[in-house]
Amino acid sequence: MNKRNRLTTWILVGLVLGIATGYVANTSLADPKGFADIMSLVTTLFLRLIKMIIAPLVFSTLVVGIAKMGNAAEVGRIGVKALGWFVIASLLSLTLGLILVNLFRPGDAMALSGTLPATSASSGITASGLTLKDFITHLVPTSIADGMAKNEILQIVIFSIFFGTGAAAVGARATPLIDAIDGAAHIMLKVTGYVMNFAPFAVFAAVAGVVATSGVGVLATYGKFMGEFYLGIALLWVILITIGVLFVGPRLFKLLGLLREPTILAFTCASSEAAYPKTLEGLERFGVKNRLAAFVLPIGYSFNLDGSMMYCTFASVFIAQAYGIELALSTQMTMMLVLMLTSKGMAGVPRASLVVIAATLSQFHIPEAGLLLLLGIDHFLDMGRSATNVIGNGIATAVVAKWEGDLTDPALADKDIATAPLR
Repeated sequence: MNKRNRLTTWILVGLVLGIATGYVANTSLADPKGFADIMSLVTTLFLRLIKMIIAPLVFSTLVVGIAKMGNAAEVGRIGVKALGWFVIASLLSLTLGLILVNLFRPGDAMALSGTLPATSASSGITASGLTLKDFITHLVPTSIADGMAKNEILQIVIFSIFFGTGAAAVGARATPLIDAIDGAAHIMLKVTGYVMNFAPFAVFAAVAGVVATSGVGVLATYGKFMGEFYLGIALLWVILITIGVLFVGPRLFKLLGLLREPTILAFTCASSEAAYPKTLEGLERFGVKNRLAAFVLPIGYSFNLDGSMMYCTFASVFIAQAYGIELALSTQMTMMLVLMLTSKGMAGVPRASLVVIAATLSQFHIPEAGLLLLLGIDHFLDMGRSATNVIGNGIATAVVAKWEGDLTDPALADKDIATAPLR
């Protein structure tokens, strides 16, 4: 069994043990919440380790990649292609969520249960719509040190694009610096390997803590809603994979195999950010040149959260149905476009999907208290969203690489990616 398969196996073992331990804690301990708080320390430690390596990894790999592209025109061309794919994928995800929630109408059953929160109740989620001014402010950092300190991936990408383009323009005089940054990128990839050794423990702690707090019974209470949502996730995977195969060919299934580990990691930790380093590694093993993968993938983390997009329309209309509010088709279409805009650039916000939904509900006079229906199961829903975000961004990067002619044979498939030169 190779190193990647061993880690995947241990992550799955951590998931199973976490569910079992959480169930025992929920049913046997007098203070399961206290147990969950202790478990959260392990998960928090792992996620902070991940956040520790994200900024230098994105900066170093992206700067080297852009510097080796050689000109701003190529950077602009790749950026336009990537954003075009992201917009189409987001619209598909939002539309699928809208179709399924109208087809299944999960909110009707909740309305009949008579257990709806009072419309005056507070969800505790701070609604935050993203205006054009907010977006521009969020897009460009006042200081790269501040952007890195806050792990604002989009801001790091913007600075790296300018830095890498400037290095390419300087030419030979910048070569020593680019070589040093290239070395830093390899160091960060090695550090990533060290951090990933803690993943099984983080998975165990995260799942045990959630099950201990919410109990397995919450899955039965919201079983229909969750089942319909995960059916939507499965359909979205089928659509994205089918479109990916049309552009990349049957070889795309090889990519799905390489993304298995980061997808499982994102699912079990309910964090697509935790899977970023392994996703980048998987794309390189697939044959996507580092300079392109390091450019497209970070942008996708802000603009191409397919699982989160589908959830936004699904959850928003679900809450409206639960409170007996019928939304006209034109209103739902408007809601979809609002979500399309307000969700961009929100990747760094904790519980970003709930924040976006809260802002949208207020605009369409839907009780914000409806979010209370989702808080108890949001972690379980976030697991599916996070895994889908990884798959969506992996396919998007592979398709853009194919368009650019930068998709090569995976010569590094059986080698340690950390020892391979960045291309």
